[in-house]
Parts: sequence; C-alpha cells; structure tokens
Amino acid sequence: MSFTRRKVLAGLLGLGVVGLGAGGVRYWLGRPENVATHDYELIAAPLDVELVPGHMTTAWAYGGQAPGLELRCRQGERLRVRFINQLDVSTTIHWHGIRLPLAMDGVPYVSQLPVLPGEYFDYDFITPDAGSYWYHPHLGSSEQLGRGLVGPLIVEEREPSGFAHERTLCLKSWHLDEQGAFTAFSVPRDAARGGTPGRLSTINGVHAPTLDLPAGEVVRLRVLNLDNTLTYRLNLPGADVRIYALDGNPVAPRPLGKEYWLGPGMRIDLALRVPAAGIELPLRNGPLRLATLRGQDSNAAPGEWPAALPANPVSEPDLEGAQTLRFNFEWTATLAENLPAGAKASYWQINGKAWDIADKNCAEKPIASLELGKSYIFELRNMAQYQHPIHLHGLSFKVLSSNRHSVIPYFTDTYLLDKNEVARIALVADNPGVWMFHCHVIDHMETGLMAAIEVV
Repeated sequence: MSFTRRKVLAGLLGLGVVGLGAGGVRYWLGRPENVATHDYELIAAPLDVELVPGHMTTAWAYGGQAPGLELRCRQGERLRVRFINQLDVSTTIHWHGIRLPLAMDGVPYVSQLPVLPGEYFDYDFITPDAGSYWYHPHLGSSEQLGRGLVGPLIVEEREPSGFAHERTLCLKSWHLDEQGAFTAFSVPRDAARGGTPGRLSTINGVHAPTLDLPAGEVVRLRVLNLDNTLTYRLNLPGADVRIYALDGNPVAPRPLGKEYWLGPGMRIDLALRVPAAGIELPLRNGPLRLATLRGQDSNAAPGEWPAALPANPVSEPDLEGAQTLRFNFEWTATLAENLPAGAKASYWQINGKAWDIADKNCAEKPIASLELGKSYIFELRNMAQYQHPIHLHGLSFKVLSSNRHSVIPYFTDTYLLDKNEVARIALVADNPGVWMFHCHVIDHMETGLMAAIEVV
C-alpha cells in the first residue's frame, strides 16, 4: 500500500486536523476538561532551559519540559493525544516501538501530512504492549530531536508488575557550546562516520544528577536512550541489578553484567536493589559517570525481586515456513558539490538504494513487499565500520542470532547492529501499511540509511 499526498489528505478528514487560534495556550494543559475527546493535550513550543550552568538555551519542548512530558496509559487502553504545534516549523509525532495503525505512525507524506504551525492533530490508538516507549518527530529530525523534542511514553502492565517503586531515566546529550548555544546537529564528516555527537550528557535534562531512591527497595529503572547519536555502554559497578525488559519487551530476569550497549532509540528496564541509606552507586557510560544513585531512608521492609514481567502479545514467527530477505547496510558517498541544488548529501544506503529525505514520494518505492500474515527472516548485514541501531516501525521482531554475539532470542523494535555484524531477525507481517526501516543514528537516517517496507 502506498500513500500519495491526495490519499493522505482524504484520510485526514476524519482525524481532526484543524487550525489553532493565535490565543492558544502554550504548554501542556494536563488532563483536559472534555475527556470524551482526548486524554492529553501535548503542546510543542519553545522553552528556555538552563542546561549549561549560568546560561539559558531556547530548547523545543513537549508539555513545557525537555525532554518532554512523560505520558502514561495502561496496556490495552486507547491513548488519545491532542498534539498542538506552537513552533514556527512543521512537525509530527512518531510513537517509537508502538504497534499501531499506519494513520497514527507520524511519518510525513506516508501516514499523515505535517502538522503546520498553529495546527493540531489528534493521535488515537490502542497500546497493545506494555513497556517503555518514547515519542519524537519524524520531520527535520536531526534539528527537532536535537533541540529537545523527545519524550517518554510508559505503557503500564494490565496487572500490577510487582514493583512498588520506579523511575524513568531519559538519556540525552545536547549539541551545545560553553555558552549554551546550539552547535551543528549534523556535520557531514561525522554523518559519514559514526554520527554527530552532542557534548553535554544529561539524564532528564540535568547533567550528572544525584537521584535518591528508597534504601533496601527493589526499584524499576526505565532507561531510555533518546539521543540523536550516542550508544551508551551502561554499567552500574558494585550494584545488585538485573535486566527485566529490552525495548519494551520482557525477558527472563538476568544480571546486567559488566555493561549493556544501549543504542539510540533503545530502552532497557532494570531492577536495582537500592543500597543502604547514604550509600552511592555510579550509573556510568563506560568510564563516564552519568548519574549518582543514592540510598535514602525508607521505612519499608527490604523488597523482594518481582517475578518476570508477562510477555507481550507479539506473534511468534514460523521459522520453518519463513521467507528470508537480505538487507545490506552500506557506506556510499555522493559529494555535496555534485548534487543538484537543494539536494541532500548521501553517505549511506540499504541494498544499494539511498533514501532521499527530501523526496515526498520515496515511500512509494518500498525496498521489500511482505505478504500480510506471513513470517519472514531478515538477514541484517552491516558492511561498515560503524554501528547502526536498526529500527522498524509498526512491527516487533525477534532477534535470533548474530555472528558477533551470543543471543538469547527476544522481541524488540530496534537492534544495535555492530560493525561488520550479520544478524538474523524474524517477524510476522501482521500489521498492514508502509513502514519505515532505518538506522536511528539520526544523521545516518537523514543521509540515506532508511527504506520503506510494505505489508499488504
């Protein structure tokens, strides 16, 4: 199924896209008065924040904060978000990791038209899977995500999870200079390599915070990598900590081990037994401290480790009957001086085809067409020396094997493909539509490393 601008316009007639008067409220309005219409009003607008001490930065914020407001709902519920654009640029919201109808996926000229300045759009979908997810634009992504348009979406389990306490930790590095001014979000030399890194690391918008947690309790830490570029080598030396979920999908609880590589767009749910009051633990990216976790006086008795989280209702692929498709993620080079006026440089391609981020009809030429209900095995081959967190919209897939790592099979929506790695993933093509398939290093995506996969 392909979408032209005319088809998208026709589909929007029933989706509540109308103008917002100049007198509209600037920030998040909380639960609205008219709950029959929507659950949240989420406003994107400029916001002055102090990221560099003593200097103000004009970020772009969701709900009056950057990273954005944490949205919550329960598994199986309908989430209704009225998104209001009070920026001076067009934008959308993509709900990363959520298996939803194409019309709600937030990809401009594929599932919807851009939300223009002063307009609103009603996103309305069921959340079938519990877990840690997030939301962000899919338009002008390097700048819009870079300026702060990222936020967590938490889908709670249908029944109590067994965790009495939890914290959401949003990882993001900012492209800032010493005075808090934004620097380039995408530099060609870096885009053609590992990606353009930010300079200031933050958790929930604060550099190297100290986070107080109830001493002796087992706390669920939802760690979300909302970065444009960086893969974090997460480690908690000296901690009693276990992995409970990867990218929203539960796994059999197991120790964190030495470190876990969390690429852009990826999430991990950890269970941490908080140390005694006053004892501190470093949460690190490799050797670099991201935050300090400190035990705080608690009257509660020491908590027990919760049972494994219930599995999400993701279809199990039929490996014996599955068709295998190969995808090569390759480096290429189109020099900027050889491009037509206004065209964007291309450094990456999938199966010899580079995505043109400026071509509104690119999705009408899918790289693969899948039959609805059929199982597939994707062989992902990284032909380069740089990592690629490969993300698929609209579907969850099962990681089967890798030639670089031992794999305990698990479901996910984003897989960190190591340099020169060959990995095998499997899925059931059970959600019709045209779905983006791309690297979540944003300037890799914007310089060619994206494709459309059609399910019909």
